[in-house]
Amino acid sequence: MIITKTPFRMSFFGGGTDMESFFSENGGAVLSTTFDKYCYVNVRHLPRFFDYTTELSYSKTERVNNVDDIMHPLIRNAMKMLDMHEIRLTYEADLPARSGLGTSSSFAVGLLNAFYALKGKYADKKRLAEEAIHLERVLCNEAGGWQDQIAASYGGFNRINFSDDGFEVLPVIISPQRKRQLNQNLMMFFTGFTRFSAEVQQANKLDAAEKKAQLKEMYSLVDDAERVLTESSADLDEFGRLLDHTWRLKRQVGAAVSTNSIDALYQKGLDAGALGGKLLGAGGGGFLLFYVQPEKQESVRRAMKDLMYIPFEFENGGTQVIHYTPEIYVPKEEE
Repeated sequence: MIITKTPFRMSFFGGGTDMESFFSENGGAVLSTTFDKYCYVNVRHLPRFFDYTTELSYSKTERVNNVDDIMHPLIRNAMKMLDMHEIRLTYEADLPARSGLGTSSSFAVGLLNAFYALKGKYADKKRLAEEAIHLERVLCNEAGGWQDQIAASYGGFNRINFSDDGFEVLPVIISPQRKRQLNQNLMMFFTGFTRFSAEVQQANKLDAAEKKAQLKEMYSLVDDAERVLTESSADLDEFGRLLDHTWRLKRQVGAAVSTNSIDALYQKGLDAGALGGKLLGAGGGGFLLFYVQPEKQESVRRAMKDLMYIPFEFENGGTQVIHYTPEIYVPKEEE
């Protein structure tokens, strides 16, 4: 039995520039972190006592005899990709799916990590990220960028650069005290709305020439935000104001990014004292993030009293195998 633990990510700046259609021509970068909320994938070989050969438990339960009959596209394609047979798989998570935290990509990374471990093989972070991107964007044909798979694989607070040569992950060098202060100044609330990121990305196709100006400015904000974090003389509160700026730019990228309800909630947060914030993920729902000075946090909490407040801490681990039990059952030899 294998259990993997894979973090969710929080994207601050540069979202949208991680789309291959954009960065292959213009370059791209995101500034993001993983935090202490995770998904867990439990995989073992299924004992041969049942009238089915594969059992899957996520939001649904599936029992099949043929991999091609699996309804979940990511699991089906991952099993075919790594030639997996006769397994029992369960998925659990600390936070809901389709909520702007890269949950599907964290699942993809954790799933691949678990499959490799079950085979007795090691896959490094780069390989997991690249194969998760291939799994979601090519095999499952889901619209979206590359940042989520990379963040889930590597973990930590990073700048991720994109180009036609691929990607590079650069840890953001920030003092522990300043990083802790940033963490303490961020407040996250669940809006209650969930949506499929790929559908939002499809509705917000970034091919139109008039959207490139916004994306290029969002790209430039990654440099500005990184400078605020890494220069000890910089005012950390500027990070919050830049979040507001990038959110207003992102809202211009596509009609599906926000809704009237989300706009009203965001304005309530600003009126209560937040310096800035954004909706996490592709848009349309999920989690609202605010940058709030400590003395204003109670006011913001009262303004968001109808939403669930989610405390969190930054983490550095990336995906990892947290449990291993030697196998008793092994799959049949394929004919």
